[in-house]
Amino acid sequence: MDEKISYKIEMSMLCEFYGKLLTKKQYDFINDYYNNDLSLSEIAENNEITRQAVRDIIKKGEKKLFEYEEKLGVMERTLKQEKKIEKVLFELTKIQKNYSDEKIANILESIKKELNCL
Repeated sequence: MDEKISYKIEMSMLCEFYGKLLTKKQYDFINDYYNNDLSLSEIAENNEITRQAVRDIIKKGEKKLFEYEEKLGVMERTLKQEKKIEKVLFELTKIQKNYSDEKIANILESIKKELNCL
């Protein structure tokens, strides 16, 4: 994956997990920049401040988001959990395909639905 896209996704996820811990302005600017695809100039114009001021606020917010993740690790744990769920779903699907017992198939389908809701 393109490094720039990967960073953008990471920032968007960090904002989702920890955004409410930022100042309102940091959260709003990061959200506008990474999730709403507004440019620094557009954010600056909307808030009647300089482009440099917007950049500084975003950079400070990004630093805070990385600090929160380093200390709390919520995003990392969540991503690991999602990978484990994916693996379990894959294994359940393999079992479902190999056994034709309708009762087992229904139980496995129920388990898969529950896992998909996590």
